[in-house]
Amino acid sequence: TILLILGFLSALAVIALITVAVTQNKPLPKNIKYGIVLDAGSSHTNLYVYEWPAEKENDTGVVKQVEVCKVEGPGISGYSHATEEAGPSLVQCLQQAKEVIPSAQHKETPVYLGATAGMRLLRLQNKSAADKVLSSVENTLRLAPFSFQGARIITGQEEGAYGWITINYLLGNFKQVSGWKKLLHSLTSLSETSGALDLGGASTQITFVSKDLSWESPENHLYFRLYGKDYQVYTHSFLCYGKDQALQQKLARDLQASTSPPSSSLLDPCFHQGYQRTINISDFFKNPCTSDKKKELPFSQLYIEGEGDYQKCRENIQTLFNKTNCPYSSCSFNGIYLPPLHGDFGAFSAFYFVMNFLNLTSEPKPLALNKVTSAIESFCARPWQEVKTAYHHIKEKYLSEYCFSGAYILSLLENGYEFTENNWQMIHFLGKIGSSDAGWTLGYMLNLTNMIPAEEPAEPPLSHGSYVGLMVLCSLVLVSVLLFTWLLFHKPKCLQKGIV
Repeated sequence: TILLILGFLSALAVIALITVAVTQNKPLPKNIKYGIVLDAGSSHTNLYVYEWPAEKENDTGVVKQVEVCKVEGPGISGYSHATEEAGPSLVQCLQQAKEVIPSAQHKETPVYLGATAGMRLLRLQNKSAADKVLSSVENTLRLAPFSFQGARIITGQEEGAYGWITINYLLGNFKQVSGWKKLLHSLTSLSETSGALDLGGASTQITFVSKDLSWESPENHLYFRLYGKDYQVYTHSFLCYGKDQALQQKLARDLQASTSPPSSSLLDPCFHQGYQRTINISDFFKNPCTSDKKKELPFSQLYIEGEGDYQKCRENIQTLFNKTNCPYSSCSFNGIYLPPLHGDFGAFSAFYFVMNFLNLTSEPKPLALNKVTSAIESFCARPWQEVKTAYHHIKEKYLSEYCFSGAYILSLLENGYEFTENNWQMIHFLGKIGSSDAGWTLGYMLNLTNMIPAEEPAEPPLSHGSYVGLMVLCSLVLVSVLLFTWLLFHKPKCLQKGIV
């Protein structure tokens, strides 16, 4: 009987020790939160899925991009004549997001759509159509199983500022405890932030922390608090100066400057020699970016023929930047305040896509300005048939505009923002950093996590003191049982006789 009792107590103590150890030390569940941001740009829409731990660092989430889906078709502003189709165009990517995010978390996952310059222009051109497009988008997002947080047209300032947050976060410049630690090349020291240059189809933004604290133009300054530190940034967005709308502006100016009587044919140095394009005049001047340049013309279509002359192309483009009037100590163009450039800059979106196509981003260090200029000039000089054959997999509309886009980027950076041969290599063209795309959406999600309360981290079932106490108690019971058993079988003979 005694042996049975001792065996039972030993087994019980061993089971208790193992159970407490396993329960206390099993991996804690990861408390991951998800968020969805749709970037409704002028030419297309992208859906991004982000995740971050519910327990945040210094009140800001350590956010990571886990999925991106490109929506088929044009940007939502392209549905102005069929507004009811704007929302349904997003369904396929929303379905992809449903598969990525655990179904148990669908209801708590915020989904947000931000429309940028394409919709800003549509709102200026046709407010009723813009409202109907947003309504269609909103209806579709409400039907999705996520927590709908709004579909709206964001300001150019927001677009610039969130882009700045994104690249500095990904480069580790906010000193977040987790997240990307790796700097790209030698882009800024850990004590500094990088400026942001964003180029879309309809607008462009410049954002950076300036050393100039005079604040001559308060509307161009924003304040952020991220990872326990405050930041004051300069930012400005130029509507109509994205690469697509800049081309429209240039063509409108070329038409204005054409000889009298105006000709329905236009020789354009920014297109390759041998290239031809036809434009409907009625559609051309409906655009808010060109409507102020409207003139009565005796023809309904404009025939464009390429000339492939980079130098003449640059001269044409430079007329887009009005540098004559500056009411501040320094300006970019069109009378807009620009403090002295400071630090390194990350250039992304179309800045990167165009320069990457032209093979100007593959070097470990940024190329000198004269080499970039020479490469774009050589590309523009190639005959259209040769270019078309070499890049047959690229859509003709996009391929035909790379010469203009390359020349425009140089004009914008040199003539618009006054980068020079001396500081050109401060510009780093960025596509992805780590696994995340450079753009405004990640910065938006980071800013949003500031407003989402942090949750208590998952904890073991027992406190450390209780765990140690239980382990000691179970160990003492086991040792006592083993000691008693040993004494029972190895007692001195005198004790054994006494027992008998």
